[in-house]
This record gives sequence, structure tokens and C-alpha cells, in this order.
Amino acid sequence: MNPDQLNLFYRILIFVGLLHSQASCKLQVPCYFIFGDSLVDSGNNNGLKTAVKANFPPYGIDFPEGATGRFTNGQTVADMIGQYLGFVNFIPPYATVTDKVISTGVNYGSGSAGIREESGNFVGDRISMDRQLLNHVTTISRISALQRNKTFTNEYLMKCIYLANMGSNDYVSNYFIPSIYNTSNIYTVEEYAVVLAEQYYEQLTKLYNLGARKIIVFGLGQLGCMPGEIALHGTNGKPCVEWINDAVKLFNEQLKPLVEKLNKEHYCDAKFTFINITSTSAPQGDIPNSNVPCCQVTNGQCVPNSIPCPNRDLYMYYDSFHPTEVANTIIAKRSYIALSPMDASPYDISHLARL
Repeated sequence: MNPDQLNLFYRILIFVGLLHSQASCKLQVPCYFIFGDSLVDSGNNNGLKTAVKANFPPYGIDFPEGATGRFTNGQTVADMIGQYLGFVNFIPPYATVTDKVISTGVNYGSGSAGIREESGNFVGDRISMDRQLLNHVTTISRISALQRNKTFTNEYLMKCIYLANMGSNDYVSNYFIPSIYNTSNIYTVEEYAVVLAEQYYEQLTKLYNLGARKIIVFGLGQLGCMPGEIALHGTNGKPCVEWINDAVKLFNEQLKPLVEKLNKEHYCDAKFTFINITSTSAPQGDIPNSNVPCCQVTNGQCVPNSIPCPNRDLYMYYDSFHPTEVANTIIAKRSYIALSPMDASPYDISHLARL
């Protein structure tokens, strides 16, 4: 079987698997909580004083609700995973979630947010991972008040899926901007990866202490292939900025052992899993326009009310930093049903939901 045939075979497997998993339309978990940055933000930045917003066209051009604050043309990876888990509606952003729907989950994602508190602060306000965890404490209190039974609420939350997709801004909006941040002067790339992972470990442990028992930890993508980083740093004739990808790889290499450590420490009652974005996004090589934005950009984001490329399926990036819906689809499918042991460890999301 040649590479093209093998790739087609893989895609058929994914499609058949997803059809089978969704055939009953059964809700696989009672609720779904999302933590992260602009890759999962669904509107939390709309009301913040920040330059990082996506609540205007052409963002959302392919999304049923239009421009909601998602930094893409359609659905995010988190949106798609929610559908695969059986949720009929999209998980609402924390900024606007009502008591009527809060028990099904909350999206805390915030554009330009990071693991470190200072990451992304040069563009304005954002909701860091620590602040997202504080927001989750408030959510738990709201759900507990609605259910009027703390024991029931605790047992309920243990059955939910928690997704954490954080860390990109700790590089592109922190470490890689030495004119603003001093982290690259304090830490070598090796040291920074370790320090960042250690802080993330503490945050994920706090999430566990708040009742999470099924936790998805996303690795970082190849940030050196983003159009914005290529435009800023150049590639020396290579497809991507290799030194950026090398630095991010060091952090990703910390995440799998981190997840293994958390599983070992909480083996009696919790399951953590690592999603390897480098592996799950591998088929994106089939997308012709892999390192240029689909929309007209200014400061890395789509020019408001501009007309984007007519065929978004031919582009990996919608603006200078964020994937198109088709690129998100590839990642979401292989995260939900892994094709390779490299995709997810120790479980893919469909398996995690069943545990």
C-alpha cells in the first residue's frame, strides 16, 4: 500500500469509527469543562479590555451562530470533541453561561492566556489558567446551589470530561518576545520547558482537587509553522521556524511524563491522558496552503469585515495564528479516536469517556 492509499485508509477508518460512535447520539458524559487559550475560546474575551478578540466577521463565517468570539471560521477542536461526546449544544463560555445550562459544562478558554500569569498581558486582559481555575470554583458553587446536594454534585463532577489546552502563549506571547518578557534571559529553552511543565502540573493537580477525574491534556502544535511566527522570524529557507518548533518540542516531551506521574499519584480514582498534537495533526500535510492565512490580517488577526479565501478547506490557518475548521477537524477526530499509539497516551478521548 503506497502512502496515498494508506492515508485514505486511515481517513476511512476515522470516518467509520466516528459514525459508529455517534450512531446512538447518546450523551457519553454528563458534563464537559474546557480550559485553554484562543484555540478553544468561544467568547470569553468579548467583554475584556484586550486587542485579542474574534467577535466580528470574517470570524465565524462557517459557524452556525456567526462571529461568537471563536478564533476560526467555524468550530474549534473543543467544539467538535463536545459533539463527539454527544452534546447537542455547544458548551457555553463562562462569561455568559446561565444557570439553565451550567450543569452541562462551561468553556473557560481565553485568547492570549497562558500557564504563566504574565503571558499575553502585553495585548490586554486575558483569563490565565490560574484565573480559569478560580472561575471553575465559582461554577462548582453555582452547580451545588442548583442541585442542593453537595455530595451529589461532587459525584456528578467526577463523571465529567475536562479538557486543558494551554501553553502556546507561554511561548509566542512570552518566551519568544525578549523585548517585552525576560523569561528567555532567565531560563534556557530546556529550563523553561521544565519550569512551565512544573507549574502546569500544579494547576492540573488543583483541577483534580476540585473534583476532576477524567482529564485531557493537549500538547502544543508546531508553533514555528504558524504564519505569524514565520513572518516575524523568517525560516532560512525551511518550511517552518525550526528553532521555535525545537523549543516547543522540549515542553511537549515534559507533558507525557507529567500525565504518567499524575496517573500514578491518583491511580485509584482518576484518569489523565495526553493528546499529541504533532501526531494528530500529521494529515494536515494534505492541505495545500499550510503556512499562509486564509483571511487578510492586521496584527495577526483577520481584518474586520474583510472577505476571506473562498475555499477555507484548502487552508490550514485562518489568520496568522489560528487553524481553520478543517484543520481543527483533523485534530479533533484523531484525538477522539486515535489511529496510532503516538496520538494519545494512555487513552484516546472516546476510551477516556467510557472509563
